[in-house]
Amino acid sequence: MTTSQAPVLRRHAEQQFAHELDELQRQDRRPRLENWRLSPWAVLRYLMGGTLENGFEISPKYIGNERLMEIAVATLATDRALLLYGVPGTAKSWVSEHLAAAVSGDSTLLIQGTAGTGEEQLRYGWNYAQLLANGPSEQALVASPLMKAMRAGKIARVEELTRIPADVQDSLITVLSEKTLPVPELGSEVQAVRGFSVIATANNRDKGVNELSAALKRRFNTVVLPVPASEAEEVAIVMKRVTEMGEALQLPAEPPALKEVRRVVQIFRELRNGKTEDGKTQVKSPSGTLSTAEAISVINSGMALAGHFGDGVLSPRDMAAGLLGAVVKDPVQDQVVWTEYLETVVKERADWKDLYRACREQV
Repeated sequence: MTTSQAPVLRRHAEQQFAHELDELQRQDRRPRLENWRLSPWAVLRYLMGGTLENGFEISPKYIGNERLMEIAVATLATDRALLLYGVPGTAKSWVSEHLAAAVSGDSTLLIQGTAGTGEEQLRYGWNYAQLLANGPSEQALVASPLMKAMRAGKIARVEELTRIPADVQDSLITVLSEKTLPVPELGSEVQAVRGFSVIATANNRDKGVNELSAALKRRFNTVVLPVPASEAEEVAIVMKRVTEMGEALQLPAEPPALKEVRRVVQIFRELRNGKTEDGKTQVKSPSGTLSTAEAISVINSGMALAGHFGDGVLSPRDMAAGLLGAVVKDPVQDQVVWTEYLETVVKERADWKDLYRACREQV
């Protein structure tokens, strides 16, 4: 079996939801911008889900404030770049990928920001064998995802922008303001084709690490993605993603009971907020973020345990190990926080005794 034929672990958004994008494209009668696969209205419907006029169901990709997605889509319809900002685990990368898939039909023009990201990864590099043999030429130039997006009129994605060194970040300024990428070695430039834009993500835990310059900030319209506003909203997100990932990973376990998902979400929300849901008891917060993405991971890990080493039904014992790993990042400080939460909150809930016993076994 060749690599191209082998089933991939995770398909790109435009592949996984190709049937929805195709149906939206067929039903979309609203004006489209140049090089946009869908109209802004259809992009929003793809993100938020809904029923089309012909009865076709579009699944929601983002469960939250629709106005935020309207602002994000409207930003891409202008000459402004979009910065998705928020705490870790608030679906910034997820929204970025689906926006690019819906607008350009291609979410793969991606630059992953790290402390080691260099200017050539944002702008362009060189094939040094050809460079040494023939000097600077178009054939020797290696286009970055950003340059490819400019030439094709597509969306370029920059993940974790604030982890990129500040001087490298600022190489984006000319691209975002002039829509031009100079190539002085060739005495030429690449001018962005209509439809080009940049979606960057950053989390506020990195604030101050590589702070964006004022000039770069002005080139972005910032949309802050919040943690889910309510427990019900967060439970819905977790249930949806766990079901999707369980199918993709072919986990041999039944979908989790709503009761178990609610308990994990409630634990995360209480530890995150520093108080119980009823507001009656103050609790200490651990050092980690306890994001929605981590809650999904806890449930998926529990399903793997239940499917491979249990009876296929997610139990408190299956969840306990994942909860411990998610909460206790610092083995000293967080262990105290977790033990105190178990004794003062979990133990006192009559219908949580099974979860309390399972978690105590892990401590």
